[in-house]
Amino acid sequence: MFTKRLRNKIIQERLVTAQEAASWIQDGMTLGLSGFTQAGDAKAVPRALVERVKETGEKLKVNVYTGASLGSEVDGIMAEAGIINRRLPFQAEKRMRGKINNAEITYVDQHLSHTAEMVRAGTIGAIDVAIVEAVAIMEDGSIIPTTSVGNSSIFVEHAKEVIVELNIAQPLSLEGIHDIYDVGPQTERQPIPLTAVEQRIGTQAIKVPLEKIKGVVVTEEQDTSSSIVQPDEETATMASHLIEFLRGEVKAGRLPNTLAPLQSGIGSVANAVFHGFLASEFTDLEVYSEVLQDAVFDLLDAGKIRFASGCSIILSQKKGEQVFPNFESYKDRLVLRPQEISNHPEIIRRLGLIAINTALEVDIYGNVNSTHVMGTHMMNGIGGSGDFARNARLGIFVTKSIAKNGNISSVVPFISHVDHTEHDVDVIVTEQGIADLRGLSPRERACAIIENCAHPDYRPQLRAYFEEACTRGGQTPHVMEKAFSWHIRYQQEGTMLERAATIQKKENAATEREAAHV
Repeated sequence: MFTKRLRNKIIQERLVTAQEAASWIQDGMTLGLSGFTQAGDAKAVPRALVERVKETGEKLKVNVYTGASLGSEVDGIMAEAGIINRRLPFQAEKRMRGKINNAEITYVDQHLSHTAEMVRAGTIGAIDVAIVEAVAIMEDGSIIPTTSVGNSSIFVEHAKEVIVELNIAQPLSLEGIHDIYDVGPQTERQPIPLTAVEQRIGTQAIKVPLEKIKGVVVTEEQDTSSSIVQPDEETATMASHLIEFLRGEVKAGRLPNTLAPLQSGIGSVANAVFHGFLASEFTDLEVYSEVLQDAVFDLLDAGKIRFASGCSIILSQKKGEQVFPNFESYKDRLVLRPQEISNHPEIIRRLGLIAINTALEVDIYGNVNSTHVMGTHMMNGIGGSGDFARNARLGIFVTKSIAKNGNISSVVPFISHVDHTEHDVDVIVTEQGIADLRGLSPRERACAIIENCAHPDYRPQLRAYFEEACTRGGQTPHVMEKAFSWHIRYQQEGTMLERAATIQKKENAATEREAAHV
């Protein structure tokens, strides 16, 4: 029945149920699960493990390592069942987020290109069992992944045992789009021989010794659809600002007419801004990214993108229903790689990427917080944004200027948690405008960000803070006792906005100081 997908006769004899496979997992083990942003994730065995614990009442804790986030019904139910001890390198599920912020789950937030290196070096412990989703198993036992590669190849290589979830709901036409390449151990590796987005340098499947595959579980379940929010007026405006900026770069001779390979971070805002290329004059675009979302396929459909390289494919239900039944028509324009390659600094720098990622908040000097709400509570994780921002030709961060109906300013005096320092941030875009920070001193950056990116309601407060800070002196002026006062005010009063009288008083004081100085 499954001979088209399960092509090795020895492996055909290792078919087991999800329940039997789950019975092999013991307390204290470390699991390496396939999956990257809800795509190509192991589904049946983790679910069976949760059911087992609920039925038996046994106390079981495992470490869960992945590529990125798993489907909500996988990460979520494991979190609810209390079976996760340690989780890395990324997550995006509400129930798991709650357990992390309550210190019930130990969460290690990592740059997504770093996990494979740590597995290879053994610095985060051994992988006991790798559980990976496959569209097929080849004659030699090699595993053909489904809609993501993530960390699957490094998990399979270093795990003591491998369980394969053979998902017959995933289209067999996925075979042939993967490019599995192992960089090898440090001090022994050669330069990665990738010099073009469409280039293939590895194999189409994950090689694994037959004896390592302990069992195969047949499943039939689609990936969790993306809940991405469609573009709105504000994101369309942000896209317009970005397109105009890129036009200027082309006109100045700093970019070719086809731009440079594009990267877009995970999430609704970055995806929506990417949609802006649909109405632009730019064509023959290339994408070298981690996640290929709806916007990428909309641009492929419109003939705007020539080729796209990624690590996973995650689509909304509507877009998935259009794409996957007709996947053959996309195969010659796509490739999926391990995240160690899709996010590798060497490749990002060599190809000269334009990286577009999302910020939670930025400060007046260009530092970016991507992960922590009010400085303490984890949202999702840094993901690949650091991999790309630090090494890209252009490190661009996008965010709406306000949140919570205007009670939160996304531009603050000092961010409450630092993920990306001012040295890694080239451009900031909000619906208010764009700030090109390249070659600017900290004081020049502050003026550009306040005047171009901050919401008008918050500009007077930002100006007042900056003017007072400048009286203190320093290369990067701050009023240290007030640097986090906006966050404190929000926690106490439910808004970052000061009363108009207070702002006017500060502006008058600043004017008086300036007059006295003159």
